[in-house]
Amino acid sequence: MTTKSIIKLFLLITSISFSQNEMKVLPAFEELTRYQNIRDLTISAKQDEVYFSIQNTSEDRAVIAVMKKKNNIWQKPEITSFSGKFRNIEPFLSSDGLRLYFASNRPLENEDITPKDYDIWYVQRKNINSDWSEPINIGAPVNSKNDEFYPCVTLSGNLYFTSDAVKSHGKDDILISKWDGKQYLEPENLGLKVNSAGYEFNAFVSPNETFIIYTCYGKEDGSGSGDLYISYKDKNGNWDYPKNLGIDVNSKQMDYCPFYDTSTQILYFTSKRVEPSQKEFKSLTEFETEITKYENGLSRIYKTNIKL
Repeated sequence: MTTKSIIKLFLLITSISFSQNEMKVLPAFEELTRYQNIRDLTISAKQDEVYFSIQNTSEDRAVIAVMKKKNNIWQKPEITSFSGKFRNIEPFLSSDGLRLYFASNRPLENEDITPKDYDIWYVQRKNINSDWSEPINIGAPVNSKNDEFYPCVTLSGNLYFTSDAVKSHGKDDILISKWDGKQYLEPENLGLKVNSAGYEFNAFVSPNETFIIYTCYGKEDGSGSGDLYISYKDKNGNWDYPKNLGIDVNSKQMDYCPFYDTSTQILYFTSKRVEPSQKEFKSLTEFETEITKYENGLSRIYKTNIKL
Protein backbone atom coordinates (compact mmCIF):
# COMPACT_ATOMS: atom_id res chain seq x y z
CA MET A 1 0.00 0.00 0.00
CA THR A 2 1.37 3.40 -0.97
CA THR A 3 1.83 6.27 1.48
CA LYS A 4 -0.97 8.17 -0.25
CA SER A 5 -3.32 5.19 0.13
CA ILE A 6 -2.48 4.84 3.81
CA ILE A 7 -3.25 8.54 4.37
CA LYS A 8 -6.60 8.21 2.57
CA LEU A 9 -7.53 5.15 4.65
CA PHE A 10 -6.56 6.94 7.87
CA LEU A 11 -8.68 9.98 6.99
CA LEU A 12 -11.65 7.76 6.10
CA ILE A 13 -11.47 5.87 9.42
CA THR A 14 -11.15 9.12 11.36
CA SER A 15 -14.11 10.64 9.55
CA ILE A 16 -16.22 7.59 10.42
CA SER A 17 -15.15 7.77 14.07
CA PHE A 18 -16.32 11.39 14.30
CA SER A 19 -19.69 10.37 12.84
CA GLN A 20 -20.11 7.58 15.40
CA ASN A 21 -20.06 10.13 18.23
CA GLU A 22 -23.78 10.73 17.47
CA MET A 23 -23.34 14.49 17.42
CA LYS A 24 -26.45 16.57 16.90
CA VAL A 25 -26.27 19.84 14.97
CA LEU A 26 -28.66 22.55 16.18
CA PRO A 27 -29.27 26.26 15.59
CA ALA A 28 -26.68 28.12 17.67
CA PHE A 29 -28.89 30.72 19.37
CA GLU A 30 -32.65 31.11 19.33
CA GLU A 31 -32.15 34.89 19.30
CA LEU A 32 -30.34 34.68 15.94
CA THR A 33 -32.90 32.60 14.06
CA ARG A 34 -34.58 35.82 12.86
CA TYR A 35 -31.58 36.57 10.62
CA GLN A 36 -31.52 34.64 7.36
CA ASN A 37 -27.92 35.35 6.38
CA ILE A 38 -25.38 35.26 9.22
CA ARG A 39 -21.78 34.57 8.38
CA ASP A 40 -19.66 34.00 11.52
CA LEU A 41 -19.38 34.55 15.26
CA THR A 42 -17.07 34.81 18.25
CA ILE A 43 -17.96 34.34 21.93
CA SER A 44 -16.41 35.87 25.03
CA ALA A 45 -14.63 33.66 27.56
CA LYS A 46 -17.49 34.20 30.04
CA GLN A 47 -20.12 33.37 27.38
CA ASP A 48 -21.81 36.72 27.96
CA GLU A 49 -21.01 38.43 24.64
CA VAL A 50 -21.52 37.18 21.10
CA TYR A 51 -20.25 39.14 18.10
CA PHE A 52 -21.45 38.07 14.67
CA SER A 53 -21.76 39.24 11.06
CA ILE A 54 -25.11 39.85 9.40
CA GLN A 55 -25.10 40.17 5.62
CA ASN A 56 -27.56 40.70 2.80
CA THR A 57 -28.43 37.86 0.43
CA SER A 58 -25.96 39.02 -2.22
CA GLU A 59 -23.28 39.16 0.50
CA ASP A 60 -21.89 42.51 -0.67
CA ARG A 61 -22.98 44.30 2.52
CA ALA A 62 -22.28 43.11 6.04
CA VAL A 63 -22.21 44.54 9.55
CA ILE A 64 -20.87 43.22 12.85
CA ALA A 65 -23.48 43.03 15.59
CA VAL A 66 -23.27 42.14 19.27
CA MET A 67 -25.59 40.30 21.62
CA LYS A 68 -25.00 40.57 25.38
CA LYS A 69 -26.26 38.50 28.28
CA LYS A 70 -27.71 40.30 31.32
CA ASN A 71 -29.17 38.50 34.33
CA ASN A 72 -28.64 35.26 32.40
CA ILE A 73 -30.88 36.46 29.56
CA TRP A 74 -29.65 37.30 26.06
CA GLN A 75 -30.55 40.85 25.09
CA LYS A 76 -31.62 42.07 21.67
CA PRO A 77 -28.68 42.24 19.22
CA GLU A 78 -27.34 45.67 18.28
CA ILE A 79 -24.97 46.92 15.61
CA THR A 80 -21.48 47.66 16.92
CA SER A 81 -20.20 51.23 17.10
CA PHE A 82 -17.43 50.58 14.56
CA SER A 83 -19.58 48.87 11.93
CA GLY A 84 -22.32 49.96 9.53
CA LYS A 85 -20.15 51.32 6.75
CA PHE A 86 -18.21 49.17 4.27
CA ARG A 87 -18.15 45.38 4.64
CA ASN A 88 -17.10 44.21 8.10
CA ILE A 89 -16.96 40.46 8.77
CA GLU A 90 -15.30 37.66 10.75
CA PRO A 91 -14.96 39.09 14.29
CA PHE A 92 -12.62 37.42 16.76
CA LEU A 93 -12.55 38.41 20.44
CA SER A 94 -9.30 38.14 22.41
CA SER A 95 -9.25 35.92 25.50
CA ASP A 96 -9.37 38.94 27.85
CA GLY A 97 -12.21 40.50 25.86
CA LEU A 98 -10.36 43.78 25.39
CA ARG A 99 -9.57 43.53 21.70
CA LEU A 100 -11.80 42.53 18.79
CA TYR A 101 -10.20 41.63 15.46
CA PHE A 102 -12.11 41.56 12.18
CA ALA A 103 -11.72 41.72 8.40
CA SER A 104 -12.91 44.72 6.42
CA ASN A 105 -12.62 46.41 3.05
CA ARG A 106 -12.77 49.84 4.68
CA PRO A 107 -10.26 52.43 3.38
CA LEU A 108 -7.20 53.40 5.42
CA GLU A 109 -8.32 57.03 5.68
CA ASN A 110 -11.63 57.92 7.33
CA GLU A 111 -12.34 60.57 4.72
CA ASP A 112 -12.10 58.08 1.86
CA ILE A 113 -15.38 56.58 0.66
CA THR A 114 -13.92 53.97 -1.71
CA PRO A 115 -13.61 50.36 -0.46
CA LYS A 116 -10.18 48.73 -0.74
CA ASP A 117 -8.88 45.17 -0.48
CA TYR A 118 -9.63 43.25 2.72
CA ASP A 119 -7.31 43.83 5.69
CA ILE A 120 -7.19 42.71 9.30
CA TRP A 121 -8.38 45.47 11.65
CA TYR A 122 -9.07 45.65 15.38
CA VAL A 123 -10.80 47.76 18.00
CA GLN A 124 -9.87 47.84 21.67
CA ARG A 125 -11.30 48.93 25.01
CA LYS A 126 -9.90 49.67 28.48
CA ASN A 127 -12.27 47.29 30.25
CA ILE A 128 -15.31 45.13 29.50
CA ASN A 129 -17.71 48.02 30.15
CA SER A 130 -15.79 50.58 28.08
CA ASP A 131 -16.67 51.68 24.57
CA TRP A 132 -14.73 50.32 21.63
CA SER A 133 -12.08 52.50 20.02
CA GLU A 134 -12.07 53.55 16.40
CA PRO A 135 -10.90 50.74 14.06
CA ILE A 136 -7.13 50.30 13.82
CA ASN A 137 -5.45 48.68 10.82
CA ILE A 138 -3.03 46.01 12.04
CA GLY A 139 -0.62 47.01 9.28
CA ALA A 140 2.34 45.26 7.68
CA PRO A 141 3.65 42.62 7.60
CA VAL A 142 0.22 41.03 8.23
CA ASN A 143 -1.72 43.19 5.78
CA SER A 144 -0.63 43.51 2.17
CA LYS A 145 -1.94 44.55 -1.24
CA ASN A 146 -3.81 41.24 -1.30
CA ASP A 147 -6.79 40.15 0.81
CA GLU A 148 -6.40 39.04 4.44
CA PHE A 149 -9.35 37.37 6.17
CA TYR A 150 -10.54 35.51 9.26
CA PRO A 151 -8.19 36.55 12.09
CA CYS A 152 -7.65 34.21 15.06
CA VAL A 153 -5.27 35.15 17.89
CA THR A 154 -3.98 32.58 20.38
CA LEU A 155 -2.77 32.98 23.97
CA SER A 156 0.80 33.41 22.72
CA GLY A 157 -0.31 36.37 20.62
CA ASN A 158 0.26 34.53 17.35
CA LEU A 159 -2.14 35.58 14.60
CA TYR A 160 -3.57 33.02 12.17
CA PHE A 161 -5.41 34.27 9.11
CA THR A 162 -6.43 33.48 5.52
CA SER A 163 -4.61 34.98 2.54
CA ASP A 164 -5.56 34.73 -1.13
CA ALA A 165 -2.13 35.30 -2.62
CA VAL A 166 0.73 36.08 -0.23
CA LYS A 167 2.88 32.93 0.11
CA SER A 168 -0.06 30.85 -1.10
CA HIS A 169 0.34 27.39 -2.65
CA GLY A 170 -2.38 28.22 -5.14
CA LYS A 171 -5.67 29.67 -3.89
CA ASP A 172 -6.60 30.68 -0.33
CA ASP A 173 -4.19 29.40 2.34
CA ILE A 174 -3.87 29.59 6.13
CA LEU A 175 -0.92 31.67 7.34
CA ILE A 176 0.58 32.52 10.73
CA SER A 177 2.20 35.78 11.80
CA LYS A 178 4.08 35.11 15.04
CA TRP A 179 4.13 37.65 17.87
CA ASP A 180 7.61 38.20 19.32
CA GLY A 181 6.41 40.27 22.26
CA LYS A 182 6.73 43.57 20.45
CA GLN A 183 5.52 43.10 16.90
CA TYR A 184 4.13 40.66 14.38
CA LEU A 185 6.71 38.89 12.26
CA GLU A 186 6.62 38.11 8.54
CA PRO A 187 3.71 35.70 7.81
CA GLU A 188 4.51 32.03 7.26
CA ASN A 189 2.51 29.43 5.36
CA LEU A 190 1.36 26.51 7.53
CA GLY A 191 2.69 24.07 4.95
CA LEU A 192 1.40 21.45 2.55
CA LYS A 193 -0.14 19.22 5.20
CA VAL A 194 -2.61 21.97 6.08
CA ASN A 195 -2.69 23.87 2.77
CA SER A 196 -2.77 22.75 -0.86
CA ALA A 197 -3.11 24.12 -4.38
CA GLY A 198 -6.83 24.45 -3.67
CA TYR A 199 -8.84 26.50 -1.19
CA GLU A 200 -8.20 26.38 2.56
CA PHE A 201 -9.74 29.16 4.63
CA ASN A 202 -11.50 30.31 7.82
CA ALA A 203 -9.24 28.77 10.46
CA PHE A 204 -9.97 28.62 14.18
CA VAL A 205 -6.88 27.70 16.19
CA SER A 206 -7.19 26.53 19.80
CA PRO A 207 -5.87 28.99 22.41
CA ASN A 208 -2.87 26.72 23.15
CA GLU A 209 -2.31 26.04 19.43
CA THR A 210 -2.70 22.27 19.63
CA PHE A 211 -5.38 21.98 16.93
CA ILE A 212 -6.78 23.93 14.02
CA ILE A 213 -10.27 23.70 12.49
CA TYR A 214 -10.74 25.14 9.03
CA THR A 215 -12.56 24.71 5.73
CA CYS A 216 -11.15 22.78 2.77
CA TYR A 217 -13.00 23.11 -0.50
CA GLY A 218 -13.56 20.19 -2.86
CA LYS A 219 -11.35 17.56 -1.20
CA GLU A 220 -11.72 13.92 -2.29
CA ASP A 221 -13.11 12.80 1.08
CA GLY A 222 -15.40 15.83 1.37
CA SER A 223 -19.19 15.91 1.25
CA GLY A 224 -19.41 17.91 -1.96
CA SER A 225 -18.51 21.53 -1.25
CA GLY A 226 -16.54 23.11 1.60
CA ASP A 227 -16.09 20.85 4.64
CA LEU A 228 -14.70 21.46 8.11
CA TYR A 229 -11.45 19.63 8.85
CA ILE A 230 -9.26 19.39 11.94
CA SER A 231 -5.49 19.10 12.17
CA TYR A 232 -3.50 18.40 15.34
CA LYS A 233 0.16 19.01 15.97
CA ASP A 234 2.41 15.94 15.95
CA LYS A 235 5.04 15.06 18.57
CA ASN A 236 7.51 17.39 16.86
CA GLY A 237 5.14 20.36 17.04
CA ASN A 238 4.29 20.33 13.34
CA TRP A 239 0.78 20.34 11.88
CA ASP A 240 -0.38 16.90 10.77
CA TYR A 241 -2.66 15.93 7.88
CA PRO A 242 -6.25 17.18 8.42
CA LYS A 243 -9.17 14.89 9.22
CA ASN A 244 -12.70 15.47 7.99
CA LEU A 245 -15.08 16.17 10.91
CA GLY A 246 -17.57 13.78 9.35
CA ILE A 247 -21.09 13.77 7.96
CA ASP A 248 -22.70 14.55 11.32
CA VAL A 249 -21.08 17.99 11.12
CA ASN A 250 -20.53 18.60 7.41
CA SER A 251 -23.26 18.78 4.78
CA LYS A 252 -23.32 18.64 0.99
CA GLN A 253 -23.32 22.44 0.98
CA MET A 254 -20.73 24.92 2.29
CA ASP A 255 -19.68 24.50 5.94
CA TYR A 256 -17.31 27.17 7.17
CA CYS A 257 -16.41 29.86 9.76
CA PRO A 258 -15.74 27.60 12.79
CA PHE A 259 -15.45 28.79 16.38
CA TYR A 260 -14.75 26.28 19.17
CA ASP A 261 -15.50 27.12 22.80
CA THR A 262 -12.94 25.04 24.72
CA SER A 263 -14.71 25.56 28.06
CA THR A 264 -18.10 24.24 26.91
CA GLN A 265 -16.74 21.94 24.17
CA ILE A 266 -19.22 23.39 21.71
CA LEU A 267 -18.32 23.85 18.05
CA TYR A 268 -20.08 26.74 16.37
CA PHE A 269 -19.96 27.03 12.59
CA THR A 270 -21.73 28.51 9.60
CA SER A 271 -23.50 26.34 7.04
CA LYS A 272 -25.57 26.74 3.90
CA ARG A 273 -27.11 23.30 4.40
CA VAL A 274 -30.49 22.35 3.04
CA GLU A 275 -32.89 19.89 4.63
CA PRO A 276 -34.12 17.65 1.77
CA SER A 277 -37.85 17.74 1.12
CA GLN A 278 -40.01 16.37 -1.69
CA LYS A 279 -43.32 17.38 -0.13
CA GLU A 280 -46.15 18.68 -2.26
CA PHE A 281 -47.33 22.17 -1.41
CA LYS A 282 -51.07 22.83 -1.19
CA SER A 283 -50.77 26.55 -0.56
CA LEU A 284 -48.38 29.47 -0.89
CA THR A 285 -48.21 29.63 2.91
CA GLU A 286 -46.87 26.07 3.01
CA PHE A 287 -44.27 26.92 0.39
CA GLU A 288 -43.20 30.09 2.20
CA THR A 289 -42.80 28.12 5.41
CA GLU A 290 -40.60 25.60 3.61
CA ILE A 291 -38.26 28.11 1.96
CA THR A 292 -37.84 30.26 5.07
CA LYS A 293 -37.04 27.44 7.51
CA TYR A 294 -33.63 27.37 9.17
CA GLU A 295 -32.04 24.74 6.90
CA ASN A 296 -32.96 26.41 3.62
CA GLY A 297 -29.59 26.99 1.96
CA LEU A 298 -28.91 30.44 3.35
CA SER A 299 -26.02 31.18 5.66
CA ARG A 300 -26.94 30.14 9.22
CA ILE A 301 -24.99 29.44 12.40
CA TYR A 302 -25.14 26.02 14.04
CA LYS A 303 -23.65 24.33 17.07
CA THR A 304 -22.74 20.82 18.15
CA ASN A 305 -21.04 19.27 21.17
CA ILE A 306 -17.75 17.66 20.24
CA LYS A 307 -14.79 16.81 22.45
CA LEU A 308 -11.52 17.77 20.76
